[in-house]
Amino acid sequence: MNMYYRFFIILVALTTLAGCASSGLTGTTYSRSDARKVQTVKYGTIESVTPVTIEGRTDGIVGTGSGAIIGGIAGSTVGGGKGRSIATVVGAVAGGLAGQAAEKKLTTKQGQELTIRLESTGDIISVVQEVENDQFFNPGDRIRLLQHGGNTRVTY
Repeated sequence: MNMYYRFFIILVALTTLAGCASSGLTGTTYSRSDARKVQTVKYGTIESVTPVTIEGRTDGIVGTGSGAIIGGIAGSTVGGGKGRSIATVVGAVAGGLAGQAAEKKLTTKQGQELTIRLESTGDIISVVQEVENDQFFNPGDRIRLLQHGGNTRVTY
């Protein structure tokens, strides 16, 4: 099997896996650095739920980098001499842009905007978070708000 072909297959697999990784924007997903930190707990009731789209990432090196490498390899197979060099550069740029677009598409998530009435004050607030396991909150649900360092999670 050609070395370039193997490299291409590995990069596609890694890019796909990176796109499937959890974004950590659900109410029950915690980063390692979140563990063992005190959170403020408030209780409330869901007033309304609006489905929203959480935009995907475009800052990741996986999509752009792997796309550029794949495009560069593909471009390097075209022509010879200076033509091959130009095709390699054009392939790398085009591949990088395509990889960035693919990463954005793969990391776009279904979200929900939750309008919540706090039990303690009666204030109404709004929180947007990713939908977890296709489970939307419903108006009337009693929930917990977990707050720490500017981040708020909504859980049951």
